[in-house]
Amino acid sequence: MASPALISETEQWKDLKQHVSEIQTTHLRDLMNDVDRCQSMMVEHEGIFLDYSRQRVTKETMGKLFKLAEAAHLKEKIEKMYGGEKINSTENRSVLHVALRAAREKEIYSDGKNVVPEVWQVLDKIKDFSEKVRSGAWIGATGKPLKDVVSVGIGGSFLGPLFVHAALQTDAVAAEYAKGRQLRFLANVDPVDVARSIKDLDPETTLVVVVSKTFTTAETMLNARTLREWISSSLGAGAVAKHMVAVSTNLPLVKDFGIDPANAFAFWDWVGGRYSVCSAVGVLPLSLQYGFSVVEKFLEGARSIDNHFYSAPFESNIPVLVGLLSVWNVTFLGYPARAILPYSQALEKFAPHIQQLSMESNGKGVSIDGTPLPFEAGEIDFGEPGTNGQHSFYQLIHQGRVIPCDFIGAVRSQQPIYLKGEVVSNHDELMSNFFAQPDALAYGKNPDELLRDKVPDHLIPHKTFTGNRPSLSILLPSLSAYDVGQLLAIYEHRIAVQGFVWGINSFDQWGVELGKSLATQVRKQLHASRVDEKPVQGFNFSTTTLLSRFLEVRTLYDGTVLPKNVI
Repeated sequence: MASPALISETEQWKDLKQHVSEIQTTHLRDLMNDVDRCQSMMVEHEGIFLDYSRQRVTKETMGKLFKLAEAAHLKEKIEKMYGGEKINSTENRSVLHVALRAAREKEIYSDGKNVVPEVWQVLDKIKDFSEKVRSGAWIGATGKPLKDVVSVGIGGSFLGPLFVHAALQTDAVAAEYAKGRQLRFLANVDPVDVARSIKDLDPETTLVVVVSKTFTTAETMLNARTLREWISSSLGAGAVAKHMVAVSTNLPLVKDFGIDPANAFAFWDWVGGRYSVCSAVGVLPLSLQYGFSVVEKFLEGARSIDNHFYSAPFESNIPVLVGLLSVWNVTFLGYPARAILPYSQALEKFAPHIQQLSMESNGKGVSIDGTPLPFEAGEIDFGEPGTNGQHSFYQLIHQGRVIPCDFIGAVRSQQPIYLKGEVVSNHDELMSNFFAQPDALAYGKNPDELLRDKVPDHLIPHKTFTGNRPSLSILLPSLSAYDVGQLLAIYEHRIAVQGFVWGINSFDQWGVELGKSLATQVRKQLHASRVDEKPVQGFNFSTTTLLSRFLEVRTLYDGTVLPKNVI
């Protein structure tokens, strides 16, 4: 008998739909009293501790979710991904970000070819180049060492590397390697971002990394040309080859731009942009800042989770568990959002990266074969480090909409501080909230408890917390480069699990194309109006009005040479 076209047509899906009514009669306040249940919902791998006992699930729920995973052929889909099959069917591509951090002796095939040797060829090239720059063997056009790096890219070429950079800045080992160096990122085509990215930098000591697979990405290439002008206006056109390198596969355009093709670092079609932080996209700028040895530890951490995801039984497989719980929350319980709440300032850029990784991957309305989905898929992801978020949006999380939460903490702080006379250390103060918030969401506070606390009657409705709000907790041993790699890979694979179960393609992103296409038309109109004074035409009334108003202020296209440190 043929498999159903949609997962929602399976008996396992229908069984879970019926099971929802049973869960609606339970409260986490009661579920948390079942110690045996709670123990069964705690999993550990290499010191990473996952506790999902505060999810609105029972042992029976989890059993039904595992059966749904079987119906969705989750194990087979994971094996196909690792085996290099072209599971990104709309673009006819393999999905092999796991190959980017594979051990040198590993064999992973795409189109019948082991891709791991090519990966290590690029990694070895990055190691050699970054060591030359860091040691002063590679110098700028005026003979000065290049101590500052600006990485130019957008989307996956920006958010992933920025997350890792922010996470490593205060790690003691990484910070020691980064002494005297700066790494900045330029993504937005807004000239304000350009100005900020080069503020107080000297072209003589700056290396620019241009990240664009095709070397045609509109925003990235305009920013790259802007920084090329910044360098050449100060140091001469010949300086570009010494001060700019590329992460790209389009060597002819790299050469035309003025960058030596020998200084182009490759990546491959089987790497999606949002999954590319472990490629030259992230490894090159991060190695220039922290040294290749630190970044290699990051890759090893991701590799450990790759192996765990591939081989661990689903009942103890962290990415599978959190992925299935997300499917349960989104599609069965009807919670469309997820809050990512790291109790570490070092992870301040983690939520923005996962926001792109998740929403660009799983924000789909059709199945992988193009059938419209009769259920909701994808999550609205947002977050902020604790305790900052507590003073921002936790009000809504506690008493407004139900939003499942991921609490992420570390046993050891990157920067331990204890002030004599204080009750606890700074890290313990932070982590007190990490442990308290999930219980506050789960248990809440009912009117009877408020009456016992002598709360005035008129305030009881305002101070009532319904509780029964799901969360999970991930406790890491620390936030070393290795741990950061593990955390990234957990979320990468979690998102794949969700897509595999929903039956969608998590590895294309056609939804970003239409807006870019329309922007091309607007760009042509702006040029025609600015340069040739042509009227706005070919747009609807609203857009015509907005464009006309925007064009009322004349902007000179006079080719002004950019000053040394000002755009």
